This record gives sequence, C-alpha cells and structure tokens, in this order.
Amino acid sequence: MSVPSSVLVPYAAYLRVYEPLAAFPEPERGHWARYARRPDPPDAQDELRRSLADLVPVPPVPVPVHESADAFVAEVDGVVLVCPWRTRLRGWLAMADLVGGTLPAPVLDAMVPPVVRAQATADHERWLAGNPDARPWIRGTVWRVPPSWFALFSDEEREYVPAGGAGEGPAAGPVLRYRTPMAQARRRLARALKALRGAIAEGPMTESLVEVGRWLEEFHPRALVELDYGGLVHALGAEELAADRSAADVAAGIEALRDGDGEGAQAAYGRFAERWKAVHNLQFAN
Repeated sequence: MSVPSSVLVPYAAYLRVYEPLAAFPEPERGHWARYARRPDPPDAQDELRRSLADLVPVPPVPVPVHESADAFVAEVDGVVLVCPWRTRLRGWLAMADLVGGTLPAPVLDAMVPPVVRAQATADHERWLAGNPDARPWIRGTVWRVPPSWFALFSDEEREYVPAGGAGEGPAAGPVLRYRTPMAQARRRLARALKALRGAIAEGPMTESLVEVGRWLEEFHPRALVELDYGGLVHALGAEELAADRSAADVAAGIEALRDGDGEGAQAAYGRFAERWKAVHNLQFAN
C-alpha cells in the first residue's frame, strides 16, 4: 500500500521502459497481471523513500536483501505495460558507479563502509552467476538529464502538469515527462547516431547514444519508453518548467548537424547546455 507523505525526495530523473505482460515469462507474468489491478500502486516518491530509509541504519543497507516485487504500471490503448523496480539490481549497479566515481575515499568510506561494500559486491557476483543477462528497466541520474535521453523523444510527446494540476498532495505535481513507443525511440536514436557520426568525431554524446541503444535492444519491441524529470521538477520554478523544451533543442541540434549547419547545431546545444548548467549548479548552492 502506498503511504501518503508530505516529504518530497529530490533531485533525480529517470529513463524507464514499460513492457507488455507478454514480455514476461510465467510465473512473473501472472504476478504483474495481478499487480496491475491494484487500486493504489506506489509511485516514484514511494520508491525513493524506501531506498533512503535503508540508508538510515548503522551500518547502512545500500542494497536490499530481497528484490522488489513492485513496479510502475501504464496502460496504452488498452494494453497493460509494466516497469519493474528491480531495486536490488539497481542498488548493486549504483554501488559500482559510486565506487568507481570521483568521491574521495574518506567520504566514500563514511557513506558506505568498506565491509558493507565488500558484502554487497560478493552478493552481486553470486547473483550474477545465475542471472547473467539481467538488466534494469530503469536508469537514473541526479541533477541533470543527459542529452542522449532527449534524443529518443519529440517535443510533441512532452507532458507538463503544473503543481496542483494532477490531484492532491505531493504527487499532485509538477510533472514533466515524455513517452514514446519503443520503435520510435529506436528510430530516433539511429538517426541521431548517423547525424553525429557524419558530422563530428566520436565523443561523449555518441558513446552515450550507443550505450542507451544497447540497453533498449534488450526490451520488447512494443514497449513504452518514458523520460521522467522526477524530483528535478522541485529544483526548478514553474516558469522554467513551462519553458523547458530540451527535447526540441536536442532535435534541432541533430537536424542542424544532418544539414551541415554547424552554427545552428551550436546554437541549439548552447540553449540546452545553458539550461542544464543552471540546474546542475544548484547542487552546490547553499
């Protein structure tokens, strides 16, 4: 059951894949079919609160002992689509990113003691032996949205709900998200890669697109792809959210590269970079 709370958990955005029930083998398919009929499914804030609650004990529990049986559910044209949380798997992946990141060793040790990290790594290795093809349905990032994510969507797929426009309580908004069919996301990604490779050398944007493309290949062709600003909406004002056209800027930049218009591509990227630089700088504000 989803427990209402006034506490909002910032500041992460998510790229999610929702698959049709037919993509899941039994007995998992039956579980998700029953789950989708629940009248009160948990939302993204519920998931984050549960994850943060595990970090409160001493020592912290960065990776759940058991895998989550929860999911996000969507319905498109009468078809039920499911995005499993897979919180345990994502915890292991996040742990690997944390260890390989830029945090100073003393800070990392204070956040997640070495003995806890070692146990989590050993558990992950044992689990992988029996689940070599496992992949998460959800990718997350904090204080930014990578331009490669926006390349999967068009401005027409943008859904913006101002605060208070979607009901009562913390989940009432604001909400900013994009949704598109998997086939469309793959086509846009392929076109973006072709434009980039035809105009500039391999770089971070190209590498990111390739990585996202490989991830998308793992899912059902009739899946739904969603980009959700998540808690980032609480770092932005209403005017900034209403004016945010990041997918349009990325699409304009890619189109300009395809047409050989370097100045147009630079202008589009400049708009995008300036917007997200302002958001990222909030991470270090008092």
